Amino acid sequence: MRLYSNIVGEGLPLIILHGFLGMGDNWKTLGNRFAELGFQVHLVDQRNHGRSFHDEVFNYDVMAADLFEYLQYHQFDSAILLGHSMGGKTAMTFATQFPERTLKLIVADISPRYYPVHHEAILEGLSQLDFNKITSRSEADHALSNYIQEFGVRQFLLKNLYWVKKGQLGLRMNLPVLKENVEEVGEGLAVGAIYKGPTLFLRGDKSEYIGPEDETQIKRSFPMARIETIEKAGHWLHAENPNAFYNAVRRFIE
Repeated sequence: MRLYSNIVGEGLPLIILHGFLGMGDNWKTLGNRFAELGFQVHLVDQRNHGRSFHDEVFNYDVMAADLFEYLQYHQFDSAILLGHSMGGKTAMTFATQFPERTLKLIVADISPRYYPVHHEAILEGLSQLDFNKITSRSEADHALSNYIQEFGVRQFLLKNLYWVKKGQLGLRMNLPVLKENVEEVGEGLAVGAIYKGPTLFLRGDKSEYIGPEDETQIKRSFPMARIETIEKAGHWLHAENPNAFYNAVRRFIE
């Protein structure tokens, strides 16, 4: 079983890994901009997300193994990795397990530590979508609004909607397995895991995902890491301030 991806551009491979309940398509605009710099950008859907395969097993070790198989299939000796949130944890896990395969590592708004589960309202809202009754995106949005107030978060989640068949909507992600294994999303990096290659951590100035107390652990696992702050941005820093995010990544990968 191979991960689904959308590939743009030519050049050194740059693999982008989305966050929990997202998909590679979330990164299409930035992916095109990185491709224009001379990179071959791979917008990957991780297992149980987007158009990639569904599987009962869901944790960072298997997601890192999926990525290893993806590199093997494309015959890449190594690649630059960019991961946001859950994707950042996958990228960190991969880099510490396969350092020789990781040219550079970029982690967006997540640290190596453990995070408690905090997606309950979102998962409950998605679970309550009744596609026997819901026949349009606007109806799905209205139903979700009972659980999720933030319009932007609902729009992000509704990108998972698709037509299963004529007149029948569904969600691309494997919601039952993601609900069952949601605690895996917050798991910390293995004790003693280390990647000594060039690493960039980007955090949103309005986000609480990377605080001053996280910097010690970041430096312990990623001794070459530098940490930069994206202004006017929260956890979805790449969407909230895409130009500043793009420029920070560009400086690092060029």
